[in-house]
Amino acid sequence: MANAQQNGEIRFDPVTVLITGASSGIGAELARFYARSGRTLVLWGRDAARLERVARDCRTMGATVRTRVLDLADGHAAIASFREDDTDHPVDLLILAAGLGDMRQHAERTERAETVLELGLVNYATPAALATAGAERMVLRQRGHIVLLGSVAAFHALPFAAGYSGSKAGLTRFAEALRNGLAEYGVGVTLVSPGFVDTPMSRRVSSAKPFMQTAPQAARLIARAVEEERPHLIFPRLFAGLRILDIIMPRPIRDAIMRRLKADQAPRAAG
Repeated sequence: MANAQQNGEIRFDPVTVLITGASSGIGAELARFYARSGRTLVLWGRDAARLERVARDCRTMGATVRTRVLDLADGHAAIASFREDDTDHPVDLLILAAGLGDMRQHAERTERAETVLELGLVNYATPAALATAGAERMVLRQRGHIVLLGSVAAFHALPFAAGYSGSKAGLTRFAEALRNGLAEYGVGVTLVSPGFVDTPMSRRVSSAKPFMQTAPQAARLIARAVEEERPHLIFPRLFAGLRILDIIMPRPIRDAIMRRLKADQAPRAAG
């Protein structure tokens, strides 16, 4: 693991950071947070124009930046792309921030099967595969840290968002298992489970968004968790308590509460 001395303490100081979902939201703010002279950023995103704007910001802060435009629904292309980028610039910190949010709209009875498939690929299957590809390389180097961006939705059986909450639940269990598997090799894993963050994804939701935080706030919390090598970051903290409540509550009561929940969203923008 790349480290540096600061005020007598050892802190995590990655030379190369690869961030997926870097064209907007939390991924973009993490790119700006880590941008500095002497550091290489490998930024991935689906929107070329927005990705280039983020890259330009990071270059003005002194970072060397490489960008890649791709859709994580194509897992095989993502794996090949990671291996190519890691060969050119060995990755110390891999932040898998890309994700999709979707739910059944109020007028619909079920989610679309195609949407559930896409959520499974982008929110679970491809991030898990990329984390594994990163782990393969990091284990050989005996250093590195992997961050997987989940959601507090993983803790609750949301009837209007089975595809989303299910995909994030799968990522949550994967992250825990991966962390246990890599502990002896000097490779860290941090799972991040945020509540509402002010991003394009959350702005589509038209129902209440309690305790919403800004993307820069979220980026700072995540970076601190990485530096402290925390296994799991949940924010806001209230949601950690709600997770425990969900576990201990009798199933009939929990199911009754879930069935009463209502939410809606605007259609996803094309592209």
